[in-house]
Amino acid sequence: MATEHRILLFDIDGTLVTTGGAGAAAWKQAFQELHGIPADIGQFTDAGMTDPDVGAKTFEAVIGRKPSAIELAQIVQRRLEHLPEAVANSAGYKVFPGVPARLRQLSHAGHLLGIITGNGDGAAYIKLARGDLMRWFSYGAYASAGIDRPEIVRQAIHRGEAMLGQDVPNERILVIGDTPLDVDAAHAAGCTALGVATGHFDAAALKDAGADHVIETFEEEFPGVP
Repeated sequence: MATEHRILLFDIDGTLVTTGGAGAAAWKQAFQELHGIPADIGQFTDAGMTDPDVGAKTFEAVIGRKPSAIELAQIVQRRLEHLPEAVANSAGYKVFPGVPARLRQLSHAGHLLGIITGNGDGAAYIKLARGDLMRWFSYGAYASAGIDRPEIVRQAIHRGEAMLGQDVPNERILVIGDTPLDVDAAHAAGCTALGVATGHFDAAALKDAGADHVIETFEEEFPGVP
């Protein structure tokens, strides 16, 4: 077991799993039911955005104005209602190579594994549950902590340190994600950024974004993490 425990914080979409378009399908159904427009979030948003930001930007693009707080809450909630069926029925859902074995290895080594994601709590659970991955994460920070990704990371650090009962030096806190936004959030919170090239960005793009380390898949060992 590792002599120095680390806090390892994982993004979900594009990092651990892909839902094969289930998230977009649930958004489309939510917009259709509430506003009569089957909105395609891919036309208006980028990978790595939080759920509230995705909902707000898509709403503004298709409705022509910013949503009120209650309108945004309703669209996020209606999307969540349809997400379980969308994920369960998605032929393109998959857990990325090496993920289950790597999470098991890191957990058994004594590191604390947490989720940091732009998903809300419920959406995160739904996406991970199909791949039987929730067992490795004892806590997390979600979009409900705020739409600012660095603040989500900070919230996760605070919770992780509370669980460990000690402050953890930032050099022993690793943020693992597949987008430049994950890299930026890690650095904004003073942590190390590990890019994984399983999403929309290849290794070169993640390096250019400033990732401290980059791996192609979870089949590779995490640099500097015993």
